[in-house]
Amino acid sequence: MAERHPFWELVEGRAPYPRCAQTLGMKLLVAEPGSGAVSVQFEAKPEFANPVGNIQGGFLSAMLDDTIGPSIATILDADQFSPTLELKVSFLRPARVGKLFGQGRVIHQGRSIVFTEAELTDSDGLLIARASATSRIVRRAWEAVKERDGERETEGEDAKQG
Repeated sequence: MAERHPFWELVEGRAPYPRCAQTLGMKLLVAEPGSGAVSVQFEAKPEFANPVGNIQGGFLSAMLDDTIGPSIATILDADQFSPTLELKVSFLRPARVGKLFGQGRVIHQGRSIVFTEAELTDSDGLLIARASATSRIVRRAWEAVKERDGERETEGEDAKQG
């Protein structure tokens, strides 16, 4: 059996969401191997709001980026990773505190570059923001990432105790 991408451990509930995704209240709703598409949910929290009560654009951009990344992960080999090279966001209407929904899809995949799009809607289905992105496919030694992340968590625990 071929080795699976670590993303599928998250989808199946055997690995935690990355901390940035946890901050955004991210929850994967639909992700199928090879599909190049995902549906996700976010929780726009009161602490994400600007002084007039709208969700600050940086948080919406992060949600769109966290929609695009998993859409790419559905098509990657086990040893691949896809950092975002460029992200363009268009804000169409204000977002309020509450649930937001992302739809991400791969538009075109080359050998080393992937083009994607994502949309963010509110619970009424109103389009809040759109993004297009270019990402690069790179080989990544996941064991080194796991070791590094484990060291960071240990360092963080040591700092809390010290």
